[in-house]
Amino acid sequence: LRSYLRDESGRLRRLRRFYEKVQALHQDPEASVDNPLLAFSLIKRLHSDWPNVIYSDEATGNTQTLHAGLREMEQELPGAEDLDGAARALMRLQDVYALSVKGLAQGVFQRSGAAHPPLYSPGRRVTLSADDCFHVGKVAYDTGDYYHSITWLEEAVSLFRLSYGSWNPEDRSSLEDALDHLAFSYFMAGNISHALSLSREFLHYDPSNQRVTRNVAKYEKLLEMGRGANARPLRRPNSTRLQSRDAYEELCQRPRGQVGLAGGAMVPPHHCPPTSHPPPPPQPAPERPQHLSCSYETNSSPYLVLQPAKKEMVRIRPYVALYHDFVTDAEAETIKGLAGPWLQRSVVASGEKQQKAEYRISKSAWLKDTADPVVRALDRRIAAVTGLDLRPPYAEYLQVVNYGLGGHYEPHFDHATSRKSPLYRMKSGNRIATVMIYLSAVEAGGSTAFIYANFSVPVVKNAALFWWNLRRNGNGDGDTLHAGCPVLAGDKWVANKWIHEHGQEFRRPCGADPRD
Repeated sequence: LRSYLRDESGRLRRLRRFYEKVQALHQDPEASVDNPLLAFSLIKRLHSDWPNVIYSDEATGNTQTLHAGLREMEQELPGAEDLDGAARALMRLQDVYALSVKGLAQGVFQRSGAAHPPLYSPGRRVTLSADDCFHVGKVAYDTGDYYHSITWLEEAVSLFRLSYGSWNPEDRSSLEDALDHLAFSYFMAGNISHALSLSREFLHYDPSNQRVTRNVAKYEKLLEMGRGANARPLRRPNSTRLQSRDAYEELCQRPRGQVGLAGGAMVPPHHCPPTSHPPPPPQPAPERPQHLSCSYETNSSPYLVLQPAKKEMVRIRPYVALYHDFVTDAEAETIKGLAGPWLQRSVVASGEKQQKAEYRISKSAWLKDTADPVVRALDRRIAAVTGLDLRPPYAEYLQVVNYGLGGHYEPHFDHATSRKSPLYRMKSGNRIATVMIYLSAVEAGGSTAFIYANFSVPVVKNAALFWWNLRRNGNGDGDTLHAGCPVLAGDKWVANKWIHEHGQEFRRPCGADPRD
């Protein structure tokens, strides 16, 4: 009886530790899952720690019941793909926002270099454990990305050293694991002397490991031969071969109101008349190009006579305008609710096909105007404001997109740059214009960056961003190359309406100058 009670007591303690951990992660009112570190931790707990409890020695007394419970809820738990995707999202945020890994592990969203203020300050700081850092580094390691594996495994080793000797039952890795993977990462990066040092440290904890013993001998021989004396600098992988990556990331990193080197700016969302939303804190006023203004627009449409559109001109070339309070809170929630059950991983055009791609991480769904009166009313509003014909087949269905943890879309054009593009299957020409409606607010990140034009527009809840993709002569406007910066904190929802050139011949006619 005593043995049974001891086993049951141990099992309950383990279950209680797990329950308290998960409860603390998502019930603290100040700890919003908008924080990417909290989101990663919660995904990892639900994917790894719960099965650990089920299959633990303490659970043997109730194995059948616990396993049945796990099978019942398994479909609702995050999978390995979700956990690895969350790890890649942290690496993406690290890169685009130049974040310090050591700072991230401590719950601080600080750019490398002490002179920069934090990009995001959550109400409650969430730290990463050594095992958390190991998992992120291991995801990079498994894909041969030693640039990221070294930075994250270095932090894992540092944290494991601090806690060595105190066993955490939730950890699936150890100091030895971190040292082993870090040593091989340095070897692959050409730093053989450091790989040797780390391998020797490994053998201090596990002297009987024959594989690492052979590695030490190999590294010593290579160094004797003069190999690895000069380690090559680590280069960050450029999986998408982005020529404009530096400009894209610099735009994403800009705080509101900061003027860029070439005169571009992060356009503050409070130059128009006051709206129903509280204004953001005052920011330094950037130098504004001439001819930009705010106005109430009716566009000669009876639809807008009683409630004109609140238009803020963002740029003249390319032509970009922001319409404030374009939708109401209720309309935004309705659109998100309609799209929610149909969300799937977003795809991109690749030649004549459409496929998933790492440079676009989001989920999307398409809504016909018959889906709900709100969608039909939104189409009428877009037609009134733009003056364009949205009747089929002159415009695409409303695309609703959700950018979650680290969600982004690297620089791209909305219009087709090849006649083989799937966009031409509609038989209505190229995309002449884009209307992008922000259905939610975010705490940090998520700006829309126009790369060649050198400016970015932050997320403004319920506002609609409009721009022309094509010039009047029908050629694509190269200055509309744009990107959705990764969401640093929050849950970004947008609705896109793409309008095609056919049907707009008399609504946006060619100019007198054929170059226009």
